[in-house]
Amino acid sequence: MSTDVLPDRTTAGVSPRPAAPGLRGLLWLTIRQNRALLWILAAVAVVVAADLVWIHAVCRHTVDVLRRTGCYSPETWSDTHCWHLLSPIDRPDFAYVSVLQPAVTVLPLLVGVFIGAPLLAQEYERGTIRLIRAQSVSPARWLAVRLAVPAVAVLAVSGVIAALMSWVWWTDIVHGPASFDPPFQFFTYPAIGVMPVAWSLFALALGVLVGRLLRRTLPAMFATGALVAGVHGLVVWGRPYFHPIVDQVVPLGAGQPFIGQPMNAWLIERGAVLSDGSRVAEDACRSSPCDGATAVWLRYHPAGDLVPIQLVETGILLTLTAVVLVVVFRRIRV
Repeated sequence: MSTDVLPDRTTAGVSPRPAAPGLRGLLWLTIRQNRALLWILAAVAVVVAADLVWIHAVCRHTVDVLRRTGCYSPETWSDTHCWHLLSPIDRPDFAYVSVLQPAVTVLPLLVGVFIGAPLLAQEYERGTIRLIRAQSVSPARWLAVRLAVPAVAVLAVSGVIAALMSWVWWTDIVHGPASFDPPFQFFTYPAIGVMPVAWSLFALALGVLVGRLLRRTLPAMFATGALVAGVHGLVVWGRPYFHPIVDQVVPLGAGQPFIGQPMNAWLIERGAVLSDGSRVAEDACRSSPCDGATAVWLRYHPAGDLVPIQLVETGILLTLTAVVLVVVFRRIRV
């Protein structure tokens, strides 16, 4: 009987395929695990971008028509012909203010609930977290790659949406012929500037931490939603104090009524200054008319405070995000 055996492929001149580096293999696996998420985020970005481009195109076309026909000035809108030329702008304005702004405002909450919370909670719930100890990579390295893929995707999508929302708001809404959308309104402020990006990253990190602590997917999702909403409420409460408030006293002339804040400003407080110099809030004047008022006092943020306030809020959110991630990485080691 022949004792020949099949030759070893390595010794037969066929060199084995070199092993892929650990990070590349782990990154490839993480991308495969997040394929559905990446496709959904890409679809959301495409749909929102297409809507914003459509809004911009309709608004620009309507503005060009109004200018060519001499109907751009509000004084001409009482004319039936000019009003008919202005009417096409109603649908894009409604889509931006009443649909896209609320949707973008809720986006960070959805990121935290549906992306952040299940990221580790599912691993613990299914028991697959135990496989980390059998891998050649450390738990911290595994978590870094596991978190990096959705984080980069969220950063890219929220960044694109924030840039396009800000562009359309600035070019077509604020400077449009018939729109009025001050930057500090409830759904406007969180949908423009850097707010969608900062809140999305914070909600993602917070969801990951909650999932690590609770280790159950559904409880982690509910808790993340409640915590993101709670933090948002606290930030909204403190937001007026992120930048110095303008305190202004405007004298009243004979028979002159109360005046409002400047255009696009955020009014914090308003009231009357009586003849003795005391200040009375506007609500108090409704119950007992302030007929002897000599001036009006206003406390407000002008439109120019939008960027400083958002930068302070972004710094707070990024700091909280960093703290949350440090806690997550320290906890993943145990």
